[in-house]
Amino acid sequence: MERDANTAFGRALVDEWARAGVRHAALAPGSRSTPLALALAADDRIELEVFLDERSASFFALGAGKASGRPAVVLSTSGTAAVNLHPAVVEGHHAQVPMLVCTADRPPELRDTGAGQTIDQTRLFGTAVRWFADPGPPEDREGAGTHWRSVAARAIGAATGPQPGPVHLNLPFREPLVPAGAPLVDAPGRPDGRPWTVEQHRSPGSTDGDVEAAVEFVSRAGVARQGVIVAGAGTTASPSVVEQLASTLDWPVLADPLSGLRTGDDSIASYDLLLRDERFVGSHRPEVVLQLGAAPTGRAVLTWLEAAARRAVVANQGVWPDPARSAELVVRAAPDPLLRRVAEHGIRVADESWRAGWVDAEHRARSAVDALVDTWDEPFEGRVARDVVATVPSDGSLVVASSMPVRDVEAFARPRSGLRFLANRGANGIDGFVSTVLGVAAADPEGAPTVALLGDLCLLHDANGLVGANDRNLDATFVVLDNDGGGIFSFLAQASAPEASRHFETLFGTPHGVDLVELAALHGLGASRVTRADDVVPALRGALADGGVRLVVVPSDRSQNVDRHRAVVDAVAAALH
Repeated sequence: MERDANTAFGRALVDEWARAGVRHAALAPGSRSTPLALALAADDRIELEVFLDERSASFFALGAGKASGRPAVVLSTSGTAAVNLHPAVVEGHHAQVPMLVCTADRPPELRDTGAGQTIDQTRLFGTAVRWFADPGPPEDREGAGTHWRSVAARAIGAATGPQPGPVHLNLPFREPLVPAGAPLVDAPGRPDGRPWTVEQHRSPGSTDGDVEAAVEFVSRAGVARQGVIVAGAGTTASPSVVEQLASTLDWPVLADPLSGLRTGDDSIASYDLLLRDERFVGSHRPEVVLQLGAAPTGRAVLTWLEAAARRAVVANQGVWPDPARSAELVVRAAPDPLLRRVAEHGIRVADESWRAGWVDAEHRARSAVDALVDTWDEPFEGRVARDVVATVPSDGSLVVASSMPVRDVEAFARPRSGLRFLANRGANGIDGFVSTVLGVAAADPEGAPTVALLGDLCLLHDANGLVGANDRNLDATFVVLDNDGGGIFSFLAQASAPEASRHFETLFGTPHGVDLVELAALHGLGASRVTRADDVVPALRGALADGGVRLVVVPSDRSQNVDRHRAVVDAVAAALH
């Protein structure tokens, strides 16, 4: 009797991944993926979630990888099911999130024959994966187990390497797809429970050359005396190290919340609003910029940075951090050792008035913003962002959606510590956000609260992620800014250009008319609607106390939201001058 290779293959892969620390997997139902699906379901070391939609499953795996730093498995059947994984793969590629992307496939003899659910899945995701492998259909042959375990171990190594990201395994299976009672092909793992192969990766350290280049860059700033430290998403620098360098140089720190560095009392949190004032910009042009990670999100700060005479960037491997193509120096190194060694040189290139002026402007701007927005009874999206950031409990996670929420968090969030910010800012899309948040909640090692801030279109774009959410034993609160459409477009030229504005609501505003509280009820989820600004925080605290997956829906008017953003900018300008 021929031995069962399909079952042995699936169990060998799953066992290797569990030995390597994989703890989460997601799949969408399908027939061709049965051998691996059964293996995942049978291994209690890996928590398996089932989604009806492959896209939701893949973004759940993405969220789990973002939160834990360990790859999660996503499994689909063949054909267009596999194609639906592509958006999450692209986000994982650009955001450097480890993922194990498994697409079941028809065996080679069925390809190009018109067989159902059969497409060309070879290198389906192109250059968006760190490694692609198609080990062929599992077969009963000598040495098969060694081959399978080696493939599984190498997939882990590639996904978690110096440049983490998705790995694609295309797995063709021949029938029978379910165990038929035959003995299994031998595929034993190492007897001591270790993975088959462990790939050691060493983080790039700062060489003497890196330090010398950075010191020389900062020293030359002594002529300019006006420098800033700018921090964006993707940096791994520590707040204490950055503050040490900022204190040494007497430079202000402009930190996007996604950097994790907007923590100190003197952090310049209102820079997006400050840099919308032409007089302030004219008197605060940086001659030198030290950028950590990606640039911040807002257009105002990006335009301001482009005018800097000199800019150096400390960034991760694999990400080119210079869309403006103006950086003088790019250093690929772990930031803390490099920044600490630069600070130890004791360079002082500015006088105290430069940084003090920024801090004074920050305090004036913050006071003006709070004094204005706290007088509005109806919810204002900027205030909601400010209050949500301040309310999430310490050690919690705030997952911020692209479009307006991430911009409002950047502009309005006060400095605070003890909060982890996450976002899908690799490709900056709104798709798959609900499932990403659920993945974050599932992978949080301490079970800390997970809160999401998103818009109504973002929620609807991944409404399939709500299916079965109440049965996943997760705690995640979604604060949904509901302006009945695409609010960001009201800030763009499409809203006022004569030719575009005639079709604005149809093409850009896209009102949907969906009652989001009723949508939540349809999925068995708790939801509340908040119509007063002062009630947002109590509603969020109540949802967190109740637990489970819940929605707090905050209605907003798109036109009024634009007017109030402009009023805030005007109030800041008045406070400065």
